[in-house]
Amino acid sequence: MSEIRNKKPGMEYRRFGKTEEYVSAVTLGGMRYKHGGKEPRNEVSSDTLKQATNVVQLAFEHGINHIESAWGYGKSETIYGKVLNEELKIPRNTYNLMTKGNPKTAADMRRMVDMQLKTLQTDYLDFYGWHGINNKELLQFSCASNGPVEELLKMKEEGIIRHVGFSTHAPRHVIISAIETGLFEFVNLHYYYFDQHNLEAVEKAAAHDMGVFIISPNDKGGQLFKAPEKVKNATIPLTPIQWNARFCLQNEAIHTLSFGMTETPHFEEMKGIFSTSKLWSNTEQNIKLKLDSFLSDDPFSSFEGFDLLNDPSGINIPAVLRLRKLWKCYDMKEYGKYRYKIFENKGHWFPGVIASERNVEKVDCSNIPDGLPLKRMLLETHYELYTPEFKLANS
Repeated sequence: MSEIRNKKPGMEYRRFGKTEEYVSAVTLGGMRYKHGGKEPRNEVSSDTLKQATNVVQLAFEHGINHIESAWGYGKSETIYGKVLNEELKIPRNTYNLMTKGNPKTAADMRRMVDMQLKTLQTDYLDFYGWHGINNKELLQFSCASNGPVEELLKMKEEGIIRHVGFSTHAPRHVIISAIETGLFEFVNLHYYYFDQHNLEAVEKAAAHDMGVFIISPNDKGGQLFKAPEKVKNATIPLTPIQWNARFCLQNEAIHTLSFGMTETPHFEEMKGIFSTSKLWSNTEQNIKLKLDSFLSDDPFSSFEGFDLLNDPSGINIPAVLRLRKLWKCYDMKEYGKYRYKIFENKGHWFPGVIASERNVEKVDCSNIPDGLPLKRMLLETHYELYTPEFKLANS
């Protein structure tokens, strides 16, 4: 058994698959710091540095030993480099550090890692993920002979990177194909109560003894920090964030959840996840039954539409139907608007066109169950969740 870094009472630690590293069940994600997306990426304002220093200090005090970033997170790597090494001077052997990137060639992959090492002010990375194996084409070229993943594996042999994995927003069958390559030691994916479709991928990762990292369970998992009253009332005596965390962690194949914490109260809420020795009891199960019962509020909620993933309309039908279900059954309309507006703006990270009348006309309904008004379902979701962005003309 590897030594557990920064071990503190009140935090749970899990073996991160075949990496043999023990990570805290909550990871400190680095995507949401103040001004984090503003250029230039190598300059950090005083208020951002103050916020991040406080958050990292609290994370270590609460037993978190896993820090996550990515090239695509703007200033995040610069922030962590400064906070960990200049502001707090935390010994490198007391935490695990993960970052990610997605260059298309081996040479660019190595150049990026060299830059990330300098920015993070470290000479090695515990975990490196190829960022965004989101479709079959990206899987093929990232894992090609003499490609970027192969270069990461060479850097592993050199001791620059200790463990190589991947992150993904892909359809489940693509995630499983990536797992089955045997190239990776861990996977970062989406799975939580309000989107359980990737359970089979989680189980496949467990069969390959891979580390499983859950991406954004609190934000992309339903903006649970501002859940509707219907959901908040159902999870009492827990908060929605606490209950969802226990729902995920009851599965021993899941090892850590990424929390983008930015304020002191976030850590107090996190402590409640581990306030009892048993993560799943009758209390948690009864909450699940209550939440499950809300699915009866809509007669079509059970139809997920994954067989229509490549519909000729270009609509990401499963994703639209999921947002519809959350709106109809859980009152999560604001979350639905937040996610719906990403269609057509995020490429392979969140593919699909909006369910406008013109696009819905192109939907192939030949393989849907009898009596299912799919086109009406898509249109009503569009009308309810679509919020066009108007730009003021120059005066």
